[in-house]
Amino acid sequence: MNKTTVEITVVGRDHEGVVAGFTNFIFQRGGNIEKINQNVVRGLFGMYLEASFIQKIDIKKFDREVEELAKRLKMEVNTHHEAVLRKKVAVLVTKESHCLEAILDAKSKNQLRGEVSVIIGTENTLSPFARKSKIPFVLVNDLDQSKAEEKILSIVKRYNTDLIVLARYMRILSPNFVWRYPNRIINIHPSLLPAFPGAFAYMQAYERGAKIVGCTAHYVTEDLDQGPIIFQDAFAIDTNETVESLKKKGQRIEAKTLLEAVRMHLEGRLEVYWGKVHVKSKRSR
Repeated sequence: MNKTTVEITVVGRDHEGVVAGFTNFIFQRGGNIEKINQNVVRGLFGMYLEASFIQKIDIKKFDREVEELAKRLKMEVNTHHEAVLRKKVAVLVTKESHCLEAILDAKSKNQLRGEVSVIIGTENTLSPFARKSKIPFVLVNDLDQSKAEEKILSIVKRYNTDLIVLARYMRILSPNFVWRYPNRIINIHPSLLPAFPGAFAYMQAYERGAKIVGCTAHYVTEDLDQGPIIFQDAFAIDTNETVESLKKKGQRIEAKTLLEAVRMHLEGRLEVYWGKVHVKSKRSR
């Protein structure tokens, strides 16, 4: 039996009636709530709701009505429909190019089941890669992260973004941002979490005499570098390794690992429950 799955995220100031308003909205339209999560941090409320419908629904009408409900409740809402086959990807970058290059190379070879619709940078360093690939590049260099996130949210909404990829984006996203795209923001971290966190992971690995080093692709949550792990890879450190050779090897494996995580997400092979990513085999599709 075919069914339509709709994901709804709600963010705003915490007050009564929000949960009841959206759950009743789903029930009144014959929907079944399959997942619901709520968080409140310093008065900011966030809710993720996944609903399924056996009967066919008018997506445009549904989105319009849920927007009207959000306005009445003084909340912000985003909807995501799993029926979309070719998902749109926004890539966030700073100045390291290796992860972005891997994604754009895969795109040029039709190896991604999705479309890179926009690249957003904190500086202009990587804009030439966007121009070469004929992808819009938008500079968001506000030092105030809340203002930067407000602009980024506007951009990703304008491009109907399904997935956000942090390709060595060197800013920390707030709960206000993350809650709007649950399990739809993928980050690459240059270590096998939780060891050697932060921007100088390879230097720490080198100084500590690590014998193996790797990286972790994971979904982003409000807890820094603690989101569900999608894919990891590692390599042994040679006795004659230098910091630079270690960094080059690490960057190659970062790009490969992030790309694999993005591919699996776009292929619909990832499911998250109880804080863990479960990977479906390709044959089950």
